[in-house]
Amino acid sequence: MTQDTDIQLSGPLKATDGSGRTIDIKSIRIFDEGYGVVELYVDLKAPAPDGLHRDKKLIAEISAHLRTLGYKGPDLSAGDPVIQEKRLIVLDTPDEFLPFAMGKGFKDLTSEFDDE
Repeated sequence: MTQDTDIQLSGPLKATDGSGRTIDIKSIRIFDEGYGVVELYVDLKAPAPDGLHRDKKLIAEISAHLRTLGYKGPDLSAGDPVIQEKRLIVLDTPDEFLPFAMGKGFKDLTSEFDDE
């Protein structure tokens, strides 16, 4: 479900979690702007098992997929448990993700305050 404020980084793909289950991912996206922090949204085809957003193998596979798209940096990390949804995993990105996101059209709103 892409909206006008989203940048789609990837379409459908399959990944495997730590228990060997295949996870069908519909898309991977980010918002088009923010204050230096980029959260990654992973839309799922089916409801996620509890705690899937913390699955290290799944996160490593998503990170590896992003590297095939040009991301250069460490693996992402689990997002805040409060913002997870049944068909959506939210992951936190390291600082190294920001240049990749900006190359895809992300606007870092903190740069507006650099001149002050």
